[in-house]
Amino acid sequence: MLKKPVATKSNKKGFTLIELLVVIAIIGTLSGMVLVAMTGFREKARDARRMSDIAQIRKALELYYAENAIYPNLTGWRSSNNATAWAALGTALASYMKQLPSDPFNTVTSPATHATAAGTYTYSYYAGTGTYCPDPVAVRHWYMLVARLEKTGSVVSPGVKCINGTYNYSGTLTVGMVQK
Repeated sequence: MLKKPVATKSNKKGFTLIELLVVIAIIGTLSGMVLVAMTGFREKARDARRMSDIAQIRKALELYYAENAIYPNLTGWRSSNNATAWAALGTALASYMKQLPSDPFNTVTSPATHATAAGTYTYSYYAGTGTYCPDPVAVRHWYMLVARLEKTGSVVSPGVKCINGTYNYSGTLTVGMVQK
């Protein structure tokens, strides 16, 4: 008669508990390293979108100026968190932009708050003839766009140069044009 083969350790299938724990520890370490490496990518991506959006709005404003010899002069700040105020700017620029963009992270709930205030993420527009640039004879038309950045060291904001100084709000991308 034939004897049944005796089961040996090498014939068993599966993993031991120690092997499983080692694999889990390696996976945990690798995932932790990936999470640390990914820190800040979302903020940088939102900042890149903000810079792109501001550049698009600037182009639309310059096209508006080329046709009208003035920038849209709306009273007070226009911020993307205030739908009514932002829509007024959108109406003025409708021939040049299909829709005005809004900040990708918009944390502002108060319509009166604009991007110059710390901790606010919204796009803001201000234009005028002499309010911030006080010499209405020398400065006929101007505008300022402000967007708060999450990674403030990523871009050096040029600011808006005026007779009484340069407007450049801390932690923001502040751009604009002063026509003389």
